[in-house]
Amino acid sequence: MRYLLSLLCLTLLAGCAGGPPIDRHFSSVSQDSRVRYVILHYTDGDFPRALTILTKGDVSSHYLIDDHPPKIYQLVDENRRAYHAGLSAWKNDAQLNFSSVGIEIVNPGYRDTPEGRIYFPYPPEQISLLIDLLKQIVARHHISPDNILGHNEIAFQRKVDPGPLFPWIRLAQAGLIRWPDAALVAQRQQAFEQQLPDTTWFQEKLVEHGYVLPCSGQMDETTRQMLVSFQMKYRPQRFDGVPDAETAAILDVLTSQAAVQP
Repeated sequence: MRYLLSLLCLTLLAGCAGGPPIDRHFSSVSQDSRVRYVILHYTDGDFPRALTILTKGDVSSHYLIDDHPPKIYQLVDENRRAYHAGLSAWKNDAQLNFSSVGIEIVNPGYRDTPEGRIYFPYPPEQISLLIDLLKQIVARHHISPDNILGHNEIAFQRKVDPGPLFPWIRLAQAGLIRWPDAALVAQRQQAFEQQLPDTTWFQEKLVEHGYVLPCSGQMDETTRQMLVSFQMKYRPQRFDGVPDAETAAILDVLTSQAAVQP
């Protein structure tokens, strides 16, 4: 009898520990995913070092993609926040850890040499895995093509990853991001070579594209760093931060294409 009473008490306690009963038969139509962005990074080191940092350190990411052999590791559930973006902003959003999935890609990053800074390429197989993963994430969370970004875009004053050798064009070919129409760029570049827009135009176009900065009308260091970030993605063969005709044409085409999207 004493045993039965003890068992009954334990059962009652277990029921209390589970909290009050909740009816989950109904669901609101006014909801969506917390995930609005995917942010791409490179690890600036090899896989063992990255895995240690991302699992035992103060930073984390949802996914880590190894290079040799290419393999995807999930480190944080997509429904939980990972600490990968840091101080960040894009369009009307800030502190993007709250609203993003972070993907770290194993890559040495860059090395400074007597001949200048060199960056390291990404194995094609690694990028193929990334594209497959991105397609799944986009499908789950209905992420806009304009919201798949590099760390350097949301934190351009302090970050350069995933670097100029990251093949953004492959993501565009897979339908994951928007890419400027080459014919339109060439056409508008001719016009801009005749008359280059002023600094305010570049700043306003960069803000329209998604960057966050005050439009001071001055070609200050912040604006140059932002131009470097933009060029690194869309014109990686030269990312010197100079507001030239080609950069103006790319900016103009991208913002025009975005304006006509449904």
